[in-house]
Amino acid sequence: MHLKSLELLQFKNHEKTRLQFSSEINCFVGLNGSGKTNVLDGIHYLSLTKSAVQSSDSLNVQHEKDFFAIKGQFELAEAKPLEVRCTVELGKKKQIYQNGKALAKTSEHVGMIPLVLIAPDDTELIKGGSDGRRKFFDGLISQLDHAYLDQLIRYHHFLKQRNALLKKFAETGRRDLTLLDNYDTELIELSVKLSARRNELLTEMAPLLQSHYSEISQGQELVSVIYETEALREDFSAYFKSLRKKDLITKNSNAGIHKDDFGFIIGEHPIRKIGSQGQQKSYIISLKLAQFQIFEIEKGEKPILLLDDIFDKLDDLRIAQLMKLISQHTFGQIFLTDARPERSKKILSELDSEVAFFSIKEGVINIEI
Repeated sequence: MHLKSLELLQFKNHEKTRLQFSSEINCFVGLNGSGKTNVLDGIHYLSLTKSAVQSSDSLNVQHEKDFFAIKGQFELAEAKPLEVRCTVELGKKKQIYQNGKALAKTSEHVGMIPLVLIAPDDTELIKGGSDGRRKFFDGLISQLDHAYLDQLIRYHHFLKQRNALLKKFAETGRRDLTLLDNYDTELIELSVKLSARRNELLTEMAPLLQSHYSEISQGQELVSVIYETEALREDFSAYFKSLRKKDLITKNSNAGIHKDDFGFIIGEHPIRKIGSQGQQKSYIISLKLAQFQIFEIEKGEKPILLLDDIFDKLDDLRIAQLMKLISQHTFGQIFLTDARPERSKKILSELDSEVAFFSIKEGVINIEI
């Protein structure tokens, strides 16, 4: 599977960009802020129907414009070519098209084009809050399992409704406990199903994470992910209901998989507390490579790999180890960015792969090097 071409219209700082790609390595060079990462984000939209950078679609519409459009032509293994188009018009619902046919729900498209992104701020998965870690693992599983994505959407719908009901109880002084019981039943059942799938994923990921960490860092430390949840308790239903009094006081749901966290461990300790900067970077890259491998195993084809500004963020050892994997054709199609053309040329020229270079300035593709 690979992306043959990309069109960006009024997307961020790209007024009108059309690109043809190599099926192997594509490198975008230019000064910071020139629009390199925006190209990768356009590809991210075509895979996951959303930005990797902005939480609001409207913020990606070019200034003083009222819509953006992204279109990509994909070559899929053992399938006819696929054209994917994403349009966002201010004040209207985002729309995804496959071969010209509008999808009823954007979630129908997730998983069609598997993708892995390694970006400069990935260490926030370690340093940041639990919400970011949940989103990462939910995004991973959602690309593999449509049932999981549907259940996750239902879960957050009922959670929103339950929290709104708790606030209404506090405002009016009247309580509809039958309706609350119905929400409880849904959230308990979905928590049990979703937590089981999350746990299953981590069991599959554990040996892959360790293998990649040992290779990338050339270190001997043991690494793991610990899934922290109450939903796998045998008495979870009783536990959930035991917190109702607290829920009524706080006007919030205090149990469920939205409270889960994932502990990133090196040795026997949280890597956030004792890991060096190098160890943390190695851990995150290993986590993303494990994600890549799981996609390849379960999907039967290699996902697209986006590498944003990695040469500037990794030391020579980790760059060398990553390039070793690329030279062994471990990955499929790769898109990467770099602010220093001479560095990219030197590193990539040593690979036995087809490399296409693109020079970007202020959202305009000036030359193909």
